[in-house]
Amino acid sequence: MAFEVNYFHQRVVSEIESWPVDVLADYARLIELLMEHGPSLRLPHSRAFGDGLFEVRPRGRSGIGRAFYCFLMGKRVVVLHAFIKKSQQTPDKDLSLARKRLKEVQSCQS
Repeated sequence: MAFEVNYFHQRVVSEIESWPVDVLADYARLIELLMEHGPSLRLPHSRAFGDGLFEVRPRGRSGIGRAFYCFLMGKRVVVLHAFIKKSQQTPDKDLSLARKRLKEVQSCQS
């Protein structure tokens, strides 16, 4: 059974849809891999940040995108936050927002 992908909020979808076409195409490819492989998806496609937070790592000629996600019971994936990277390091504000949303989603699961 494949994993189902949901989004934390419509704003996350809008952010992803605003990405450059080449980064968006790679994101679509990676989400398909995520749906097929779930938690088995690893670097270079996906990276764990600990405490149940992961990132999918789309890229293209025009930039690098990042989308934080988590897994929920019942083979569900929730994309929590997405952005285009402007530097090597993931900005603290983006990581903090993803962790805050992760806690929100996990508290609704209990």
